[in-house]
Amino acid sequence: MSNSSTDDSGPLLGPADIRELAGALGVRPTKQRGQNFVIDANTVRRIVRTAEVRPDDVVVEIGPGLGSLTLGLLEAADRVIAVEIDDVLAAALPSTVAARLPGRTDRFALVHSDAMHVTELPGPEPTALVANLPYNVAVPVLLHMLATFPSIDRTLVMVQSEVADRLAARPGNKVYGVPSVKANWYAEVKRAGAIGRNVFWPAPNVDSGLVSLVRRDKPVETSASRAEVFAVVDAAFAQRRKTLRAALAGWAGSAAAAEAALVAAGVSPQARGEGLTVEEFARIAEMREAGK
Repeated sequence: MSNSSTDDSGPLLGPADIRELAGALGVRPTKQRGQNFVIDANTVRRIVRTAEVRPDDVVVEIGPGLGSLTLGLLEAADRVIAVEIDDVLAAALPSTVAARLPGRTDRFALVHSDAMHVTELPGPEPTALVANLPYNVAVPVLLHMLATFPSIDRTLVMVQSEVADRLAARPGNKVYGVPSVKANWYAEVKRAGAIGRNVFWPAPNVDSGLVSLVRRDKPVETSASRAEVFAVVDAAFAQRRKTLRAALAGWAGSAAAAEAALVAAGVSPQARGEGLTVEEFARIAEMREAGK
């Protein structure tokens, strides 16, 4: 199955298009930015389909690169806002959109910035986030976007397979940890498929996975703030082999104070962080506040 001709790709980019664009811009994907460009139009279509992008969606995309996924999203959504940190890529993207989807240029906006510093976006509020996230910053960027833009209802991100497992892990799973709990604070999280290495240029030396996050209808019910709950989560997993009584001693002020908060929250002081739901972490945070 080749997409090297633009015939079967339509307005989307195939491998030859990607290499030609990159060559013209003098772009070499950098490891430092975790760049791997998608070169397969069918994979782009599959991502857009899996993300269930609707005609009325305002989609925000992080790290659009040369625009492979951007074009697929623009075909399906009402509008797309792309956030790109790289100067050369950011400068080139609008002309790629204009050349390949001229009828949709008014539906496209570019934000030339580091996604971690983005606190507002142009135009209507985003309803969906769809991105091939740079591997080295995937989790912080995802959590920042979910925290900053509560209007984002559905998210589909492509990340390193191991990160996908971690985000979607349930309590009791050995890879369940800080990303799993924090993502679950915002959304119902699940694996949504695997992506092979050969659809990228350069081909990464790890597999990729899709993760779907659908924002919770009702937030976690707690009187503790998100910052308070996340502080418990961070403390619990900083020394994940320790019991919570020991791991939370610094956070609570002493092992005895940690034990009191745990018992009051209905959690065994001998439990470990990897066994707890986000709701249980929230209860612990509440009990410490109550015990002060």
